[in-house]
Amino acid sequence: MATIKSVPKPFRKIIIAFFILGVFILYLGSVFLLWTKYHIQNTSVVYITPPVINQVNSNDFTKDVFPVSVNSFKKEIIEDPAIDLYVESHLSINTDHSRQDRWLDRVLAQLTKWDLYQQLASPGTRILIINPGERKEEITKNFGDILRWKKDERNKFEARVTKTEPLLDEGKFFPGRYVVESDIKGEALADILNERFTSEILNKYDVTVAEKVPLNEALVIASLLEREAYDFTDMRYISGIIWNRMFIDMPLQIDATLQYVRGSKASEAKWWPVPKPADKYLKSPYNTYKNTGLPPTPIANPSVEAVVAALNPRSTECMFYFHDKNGGFHCTKTYKEHVANIKKYYGQGY
Repeated sequence: MATIKSVPKPFRKIIIAFFILGVFILYLGSVFLLWTKYHIQNTSVVYITPPVINQVNSNDFTKDVFPVSVNSFKKEIIEDPAIDLYVESHLSINTDHSRQDRWLDRVLAQLTKWDLYQQLASPGTRILIINPGERKEEITKNFGDILRWKKDERNKFEARVTKTEPLLDEGKFFPGRYVVESDIKGEALADILNERFTSEILNKYDVTVAEKVPLNEALVIASLLEREAYDFTDMRYISGIIWNRMFIDMPLQIDATLQYVRGSKASEAKWWPVPKPADKYLKSPYNTYKNTGLPPTPIANPSVEAVVAALNPRSTECMFYFHDKNGGFHCTKTYKEHVANIKKYYGQGY
């Protein structure tokens, strides 16, 4: 049996160096995992005993209501100068920080899928993460896989969320981090999500907001923004363009809706497949190239910041927009300018 002494000296140093490097990497990995455990446990909503849900009626909203700068019925946008103060005091976001740079959330979401990591974090609990912009099927699968639910339990979870008032097939699975008991049942976990949705959205959506923008409209637009925008500033400009198009009954032409249609098919391998030109002809009420107005329901589950952006669009003359390869946002008033911009940044037009 060969030993380290039998290896030629030049190679012996290399082997030792790789061994030390391996130990160092293992150490860093352990430190990172323990740090993420601490981070999650201190930034998550912890529910060891599921709360009792008290339904909120129209006269039971808190004073902390969403600002609103658009009127869906009068078809007008009047920017509220208080929105910046509201964002600063109520939303824990940096409006100039790209959502794509939130690498930690993406890493944590992947780590929670590993049983070994869940055991390390806490043997008796499970960490569950809903990323903004995920669809209910994604969430149900992730939760079901982590909690080892069978199909019946997954169905109970999904049905409990969607069939609790307000009745919405999508849009109520509130994004965030949750720490729950490892043996939690579907309906109990659904009650937790319903409670978060009530506290974060319904309690802030009073009649003065609903009189200008119905809740379903705000959630649908917010879900589109989650899939289309890069950051909060981006969201508000795209929101303005969506409202501009709606005001003149122009098709929204949002690629994310085509992804939703395709991702809903059992034969599709991805939840959000890359759209193809042929997808613009898909027969579906969610196809915003063929149909005017909003899709019938949200296409994803939006964050509070997306809802705020939907209710507080930028007042802009732009009707068209796109992102360049570096994530830069470009919008124009006319389609001719839009095509010219695309040619400028991509070398081709429509």
